[in-house]
Amino acid sequence: MKRGLTKMELAEHLAQRFDLSKTMVRRILDELETLAAEQVRTRGIFSLPGIGKLVLSHRRARTGRHPKTGEPIEIPARAVLKFRIARTLKTAILSASGEARQEESAGAGEALPST
Repeated sequence: MKRGLTKMELAEHLAQRFDLSKTMVRRILDELETLAAEQVRTRGIFSLPGIGKLVLSHRRARTGRHPKTGEPIEIPARAVLKFRIARTLKTAILSASGEARQEESAGAGEALPST
């Protein structure tokens, strides 16, 4: 299973890239985390330009079904967080992965040499 960068790996990368200490980068990341939580709590949204938005959304109460018995159950209303990726980043990611898929499929269509 693939995994993303850990906080330490991200801090190391940014520290090398911008010639900063790892401690300073970790402090910046911690402050970013604190700011995001505060903004979502007070405004319902935190935007990171070029990357995306963290949005507080509310799910209403609804009736569901117990998976084993099939009996109706009440699912309470609750708040959930959603991340909405920025359009430019989404386009960049999908166009890059689309190119990779096209290259793979182009190679897969080649005929095998006959024996």
